Amino acid sequence: MAKSKSEETPLMQQHKAIKEKYPDAVLLFRVGDFYETFNEDAVIAASVLGIVLTKRANGSASYVDLAGFPHHALDTYLHKLVKAGHRVAVCDQLEDPKTVKGIVKRGVTEMVTPGVAINDKLLENSSNNFLGAIHFGGETNGISFLDISTGEFFVAEGNLEYVDKLLQSFRPAEVIFAKPHQKHFKATFGNRFYTYTMDEWIFTTTYAEETLLKHFQTHSLKGYGVEGLPAAIIAAGATLHYLKDTEHPNLQHITRMQRINQDDFLWMDRFTIRNLELLNSSVEQGHTLLKVLDNTVTPMGGRLLKRWMAFPLRNINAINERLDTVEYFITHTDLSLQLVNLLKQCGDLERLVSKIPLRKINPREVMQLARSLQQVAAVKALLENSESNYLSRLNEKLDPCNPILDRILKEVVENPPVLVAKGGVIMEGVDTELDELRNIATKGKDYLLQIQQKESEATGIPSLKIAFNNVFGYYLEVTNTHKNKVPEGWIRKQTLANAERYITPELKEYEEKITGAEDKIQVIEARLFEELVQALQAYIQPIQQDAQVLARLDCLLCFAHNAVQYKYRRPVINEGYDLVIKDGRHPVIERGLPVGESYVANDLQLDKEQQQIIILTGPNMSGKSALLRQTALITLMAHMGSFVPASSAVIGLTDKIFTRVGASDNLSGGESTFMVEMNETASIINSITPRSLVILDEIGRGTSTYDGISIAWSIVEYLHDMTPHRPKTLFATHYHELNELENKHNRVKNFHITNMESGNKIIFLRKLAPGGSRHSFGIHVARMAGMPPELINRANEVLAQLEEKHIEAPLQENVKRLNTPTQKLQLNIFDAHSDTFQQIRAQLENVDINRLTPVEALLKLNEIKTMLG
Repeated sequence: MAKSKSEETPLMQQHKAIKEKYPDAVLLFRVGDFYETFNEDAVIAASVLGIVLTKRANGSASYVDLAGFPHHALDTYLHKLVKAGHRVAVCDQLEDPKTVKGIVKRGVTEMVTPGVAINDKLLENSSNNFLGAIHFGGETNGISFLDISTGEFFVAEGNLEYVDKLLQSFRPAEVIFAKPHQKHFKATFGNRFYTYTMDEWIFTTTYAEETLLKHFQTHSLKGYGVEGLPAAIIAAGATLHYLKDTEHPNLQHITRMQRINQDDFLWMDRFTIRNLELLNSSVEQGHTLLKVLDNTVTPMGGRLLKRWMAFPLRNINAINERLDTVEYFITHTDLSLQLVNLLKQCGDLERLVSKIPLRKINPREVMQLARSLQQVAAVKALLENSESNYLSRLNEKLDPCNPILDRILKEVVENPPVLVAKGGVIMEGVDTELDELRNIATKGKDYLLQIQQKESEATGIPSLKIAFNNVFGYYLEVTNTHKNKVPEGWIRKQTLANAERYITPELKEYEEKITGAEDKIQVIEARLFEELVQALQAYIQPIQQDAQVLARLDCLLCFAHNAVQYKYRRPVINEGYDLVIKDGRHPVIERGLPVGESYVANDLQLDKEQQQIIILTGPNMSGKSALLRQTALITLMAHMGSFVPASSAVIGLTDKIFTRVGASDNLSGGESTFMVEMNETASIINSITPRSLVILDEIGRGTSTYDGISIAWSIVEYLHDMTPHRPKTLFATHYHELNELENKHNRVKNFHITNMESGNKIIFLRKLAPGGSRHSFGIHVARMAGMPPELINRANEVLAQLEEKHIEAPLQENVKRLNTPTQKLQLNIFDAHSDTFQQIRAQLENVDINRLTPVEALLKLNEIKTMLG
């Protein structure tokens, strides 16, 4: 039976009232020096944090679950709760318990969720922590991304495929949307994101516009380039509503919205971003393009590089500006080295300035901000006479904010403590009263020693000493041996076994001065620091701009470093359609090679007139996929404004890169490998343009041989004949029958990766050469993988029999069959064969593969082998 409110303790009544406002969050309830959790929150906290779960009394005969931790450990435990996917409401004491009779007033001062984190322990230096918001609007959907820790705010509109691509690129820590769309979100985007749903009325045009206009304090949104994007405005408005809802009212560092225009960037769908392993690897601890290229020296540079990679440029002038600047840094080595050294000392200027309005910046961080502004001034001086127009334009945007910089340096000590309450933050000479009080506090203690010496001499008590306790402050202590010498004016306060303690009017007077001075010092220092932080508010926007300029410089200096270090060359980007790469290399694989081993470079050419489609065949593991990926990566790097791993590269402006590489099941979505493969390929076929680069690897292998060949064959013909776009295409396949397409279509060319046979071994030469390959050497790869010798020998016997009996009909017959309707498209190896094969078929049909252990599978294989024997 539930207890009535009157039977609960006042503390638990207060907790219940606050918890009702935050039912879906773990409530950390400050009680004295501890943060306590109660009931179901305590169970969660004990489990996630590994702390003890206990019970405590709650009124008459009632008990509640309880788990707590010391308040100074908040950062550590908060980090663990949020990383475990919990929303956390931090409830603090809003009054000093010493000054209050009865229950202390409490309230939630901060709400932390995975997408709304500002604590350094919850953030990664080189990664943004975005909160995503989606407004589902049918054909046109709105999406926004906001990082409260940096103030960056992006908005966009598009179809669901575009929204999916943006989610993959920004990788938000949390995504919010209206409650009615919960099933729709999961069906479209799966379980890849932490989500939170809100009431539908929040996602309305009128409310969103009101919210944005109020925040930016403007009469119109024209200046932000979002007028005419109602769905994007709704998503942006919902984001700001969510921040206010989670107790984040101070958002002055969110000073602008940036529109993401799809036409400004080279398009890559989420499959391409995944397949090329740009940001994340398919294997744990695997290398990615980002990891290989990221030699930035500032956190904001690292974050910007990730965004440049996800959103390569499509404007030739903008690309060439970056390439020109990289070249300038390469040729001006001294300037580059000086700039890098200055940038290294800047720290995370972007996140430091964002702490100002949130009231989270501490004295030590204010001093780091000042040092960063000093580096801004040094960078500005260094670039003052630059011959680069781009660098000159960037330099004009730099503002060292000298007035506030001078004030910080004059007011804050060089090495301040982290907490203002520790004291010693404000320099001498800033405040007269503070200086006087400090003088009293330090010299007053010296005077106490003088009193001790004076009284000792006057009374003849050599062992007299002055001490302090919290009960009655400063006192004189006299041992029993000398208590008969105590003057009449002393007031006895305490008798001990071996001594007595006294006070005097003079002692009390100085005690009041000293303790009063220390309290006043703390109040004055806190006030002066708060005034300084308040003054910093006016400089948020220029400091944010400084951070953005430094991030750009950092990325471009990183590109220059990579070019010199790894022998990258400047690509030529033009308005043409050709792709000509000389001595191209895979930037990631190259860096992972053993010491002394060099990457085998390859030339490659694609154009719309002579060589639009390359059919690439060759042995398994010979390097086909690496060649495909490196072509896409070189194209991508060039559009980022980076030099590329090749001796030369001429790259026609590319608007889309599509890749279909490898096969992966989507079992949770009920889709097979083949279905996933066809979905991704259909997305490519339906989205190509004349400037697209299409990379296809082993299309059709998820189904039977004849189905696979027919689909692969028809895809090549479609790209060649049935679309006017003529996209540049690389098609790697193990279907050697596709080599016949070269004879039928003039822009299809066969190439293969070379190999050399030595005895019964195959040596992969990894060199691209004209002409098709007739073998995949799958059995050889099986041997390399460690298959048993008897299994390999039997595979060779079966292969020889198949080749001898021509089980697979000649190519022309196969293709003819593909063009003729038939009842049975899939070849069945058990049809028209001996009774033995029929017995094998029966055996296999009775096997439950899902329940078969590896050992049972080997025994079954051996049984079948015996039947064949």
